Amino acid sequence: MSEVAERVPVRRLLALAIPALGVLAAEPLYVLVDTAVVGHLGAVPLAGLALGGTLFTVVSSQLTFLSYGTTARAARLHGAGRRSDAVAEGVQASWLGAGVGLVILLLAQLFAGPLVRLMTGGGQIADAATGWLRIALIGAPMVLISLAGHGWMRGVQDTVRPLRYVLAGNGVSLVLCPVLVYPVGWGLEGSAVANVVGQTVAAGLFVRALLTERATAFRPDTAMMRAQLSLGRDLILRTLAFQACFLSATSVAARTGADAAAAHQVVWQLWSFLALVLDSLAIAAQSLVGAALGREAARTAKAIGRQVSWYGLGFGVLLGMLFTVLFPVLPSVFTSDSSVLAEIPHAWWFFVALQPVAGVVFALDGVLLGAGDAAYLRTATMLSAAIGYLPLIWLALVFDWGLSGIWTGLSLFMLGRLLTLLLRTRSGRWAVVGATRTPSDSAVH
Repeated sequence: MSEVAERVPVRRLLALAIPALGVLAAEPLYVLVDTAVVGHLGAVPLAGLALGGTLFTVVSSQLTFLSYGTTARAARLHGAGRRSDAVAEGVQASWLGAGVGLVILLLAQLFAGPLVRLMTGGGQIADAATGWLRIALIGAPMVLISLAGHGWMRGVQDTVRPLRYVLAGNGVSLVLCPVLVYPVGWGLEGSAVANVVGQTVAAGLFVRALLTERATAFRPDTAMMRAQLSLGRDLILRTLAFQACFLSATSVAARTGADAAAAHQVVWQLWSFLALVLDSLAIAAQSLVGAALGREAARTAKAIGRQVSWYGLGFGVLLGMLFTVLFPVLPSVFTSDSSVLAEIPHAWWFFVALQPVAGVVFALDGVLLGAGDAAYLRTATMLSAAIGYLPLIWLALVFDWGLSGIWTGLSLFMLGRLLTLLLRTRSGRWAVVGATRTPSDSAVH
């Protein structure tokens, strides 16, 4: 009997997407608050936060396979009725996260200063960024353990508990940040300390959740970790392409001047916030697509992909309209510096216009990530970066195009990703069924 494609009920999709939205929005929303708190210290601390925060994101984002790769593997196993094996993926990803995080913590204390000076050429912004970064990266092991926790819980279609854990951790940070920055008098470094405390709370809750899964072994399993790293290799290369672009953009903005760097920080944090908001549908798609392929329902997986793409487009249009209306009032929430406010429009309208494109791109990313189609995503992202984003960023520095040049590069990057994702999803080659997906299945056809 041929398979009948199932349309996912909207209620089921929202049951996964809304808690995921809370999780995805919580961290960048906290960063926005952090930006607003630090922004009133002046342009140099805000620019230091921009650079230090970008480098911290590079570190944590480079290990996103602990989340996305674990979700892809766990969702297939969950769809095949093997929950304990799905949770075991989370255990091994947590061991990986803890070990890698400790290495990052140690390296940060040695190389944070030289790396920041290399990007900025030294000066007050470099000093501010270095102090913030050395403290913030103490939280690296906790961040990576939390990423692994998100991965296996999404895989078993539990997006409610991660929301509670993230809210608990960020709630602690939210209370501490303004207190440590102003009354205690630690300034920019106070925001980094608040980050670390909140991250420790969240990681502890994810570890406790694993311990309640009594049917799962907790010893390190090197074979399983190697399999995770095999999928992670493509996701790491994909993330490197992202980070090469984002670091270049921040570096060029910093070399343009403190005002441009601070303005870029404000608009970029809004972009990052909305990117993760839009990604809530992708998280739901990733879990549902992986589970459908695990139970060998390829037509259902393809139908889910089409469904979430239309939802992503509509969501992006609504967000673009909202932030058009908010332009006269929102930038002043983040800074009172008139020079910074004058720079913001050069990036703002690119940010608004790209929201519908981003809605579709992030939805299709979730579909292919759920299928474990990491090799194609790696290649498509690297090509889009090399052809679109990176050339424009560095030309913007050479020809003094400022933020307009930087954000033109981002626009080309997003359009390139949109084209390659549409071509792949229409081909149907990504919909490989089974409880596991071998590296050969992930080859680009």
